Amino acid sequence: MKLIRFGLPGEEKPGVVTEAGMFDVSAFGEDYGERFFETDGINRLQTWWNANGANCPRVAEGARLGAPIQRPSKIICIGLNYADHAKETNAPIPAEPIVFFKSTTALVGPNDDLVIPRNSVKTDWEVELAVIIGKKASYVEEKDALDYVAGYCLHNDYSERAFQIERGGQWVKGKSCDTFAPLGPWVATKDEIADVNNLRLWLTVNGKNMQDGNTSNFIFNVPFVVAYLSQFMTLLPGDVISTGTPAGVGLGMNPQVYLKAGDVIELGIDGLGTSKQKAVAYK
Repeated sequence: MKLIRFGLPGEEKPGVVTEAGMFDVSAFGEDYGERFFETDGINRLQTWWNANGANCPRVAEGARLGAPIQRPSKIICIGLNYADHAKETNAPIPAEPIVFFKSTTALVGPNDDLVIPRNSVKTDWEVELAVIIGKKASYVEEKDALDYVAGYCLHNDYSERAFQIERGGQWVKGKSCDTFAPLGPWVATKDEIADVNNLRLWLTVNGKNMQDGNTSNFIFNVPFVVAYLSQFMTLLPGDVISTGTPAGVGLGMNPQVYLKAGDVIELGIDGLGTSKQKAVAYK
């Protein structure tokens, strides 16, 4: 299945995407949050849809899409997980995954505006594959890791590089500004993606290609990352793991290039759709 949420911010309703379009499944009675995933919600929704889908209304043309899951307990990010990105930022290849958090208040819909933070001079882009956890995971073995995954979606891990690198402390300061985590358009369940470790991902700014990579170039692949994280923390249903970005970020360019108000950022991943954000100044 492909899961969406649509409507005004804070008033999103659950929906699904099929070959026939987008449909409102509010009558199912649940939103896509921790409780939904931990109670086998995807299979329950599929059964309900098979019986009731013909009566579900279409989502109105042009409706806003929200993040395809309710606010998760955490957004966990993996840094420098593509060798080409590590090289462009003059960083060594990590021996173990670099782990940092992104505030859940950064979460927005896939096509919502990017608000450049107050006093920002180095807002940057990062197209990433996000993994959505499907059931509670603690001390998981790598061979079993995908059993704990509900699905995948597109994520732009926006980063303010001065906040991240030049202000001391941890990366989280440059990763957590409002609107810095547009997620979606949808969560594709595992059966929708034949090989999560072989997906093309790309990003453009004002129509110019900036990133064009493939998850086959992961340093640490999805099963390894899920198992690894579960050794240090309990992963809860609905948690988001963002798996890193390929080369082509503004930080890695010479001279460096950063976003300004009016810029349009578009991105996509095979099977996970596309998103589009317009950069606007903080007011």
